[in-house]
Amino acid sequence: MKAKLRDDRQPAVEPNDVWAMDFVHDQLATGKKIRVLTVVDTFSRYVPVLDPRFSYRAEDVVRMLEQVCPKIGYPKTIRVDQGSECVSRELDLWAYTRGVTLDFSRPGKPTDNAYIEAFNGRFRAECLNAHWFLTLADAAERLEDWRRYYNEVRPHGAIGHKVPISLINPDGAVSPPS
Repeated sequence: MKAKLRDDRQPAVEPNDVWAMDFVHDQLATGKKIRVLTVVDTFSRYVPVLDPRFSYRAEDVVRMLEQVCPKIGYPKTIRVDQGSECVSRELDLWAYTRGVTLDFSRPGKPTDNAYIEAFNGRFRAECLNAHWFLTLADAAERLEDWRRYYNEVRPHGAIGHKVPISLINPDGAVSPPS
């Protein structure tokens, strides 16, 4: 297992130092519940993943990380909570083989992962509360549109009123490196 103690946390100093990961719950217009995997780079505020599904298992998280990380790089650390998707052999093995440290929040302490909590609040206010999703495919399309806007258009005060992609791609390219 490659987990860390909370008291030696260091702030991120470059992209892919620390990612924060969590889930947000919502529902389709039909009332069917969905879960959205949210991931944010705490240095750049870049969001590599917004992935809605009806249910999530640890192997789904690993599969999604394996789709994203080869394109933009593997994080050194991922801050996660104690949910069953994160406290799992699958994610632990993935992290170990990729050299990624899993930094677990203390149970009942959401402030241990404040970046993702703040992001999830913004995501809910700006995206989830603004749309009725008709189908899971509709949700995926609208979330991807919002993710691109958030990463490529919307300036962020926390990073000097820049867009997150500018910290990932200093040359100004608007899509992540391939």
